Amino acid sequence: MRNHIVLTLTGPDRIGIVDQVTHIILNHEGNVEASKMAHLGGEFAMLMLIAVPASTFDKMQDQLATLMQQGFQITLRKTERDDAQKYNGWLPYQVKIHGADHEGIIHHITHKLAQQGINIESLDTNMIPAPMSGTPLFTMSAIIVVPPQLPTRQWKTILDGLCNELNVNNEVIPYTG
Repeated sequence: MRNHIVLTLTGPDRIGIVDQVTHIILNHEGNVEASKMAHLGGEFAMLMLIAVPASTFDKMQDQLATLMQQGFQITLRKTERDDAQKYNGWLPYQVKIHGADHEGIIHHITHKLAQQGINIESLDTNMIPAPMSGTPLFTMSAIIVVPPQLPTRQWKTILDGLCNELNVNNEVIPYTG
């Protein structure tokens, strides 16, 4: 029997940390089924869904704990692999937002989506300098799933209105994976 585990790791960025963590997982007959990793400031953050045999889980956990001595924080949380059954039949879209950066963009957009009953599957944001002025530009890309009974025109109109208020541009396209 395989345990499905959500592994998070944060700590000082350095060359080889992904190699080290995936080596530990592999040595305990584990497999990385999904992951997100990013260099944020001077830190490195890792989020993984791994599958590992129940018989090797404790040993893997002990070996991962040695990374805490190197300044990393690690959490392991057992989960079930649901393969998105909860949202079966929901409609996937990619939402892209960009514009001049200011406080609250992420909160206002995610709040409005949640009010409509829309689930966020993934969300990535960044700030990049504008080409000519260097002014910070906010970018966001999200994969969302929309309840099939929610009219597309309704939630898109609400999102458009909010983006106008926030003075950011948005693009919504069907997500095909």
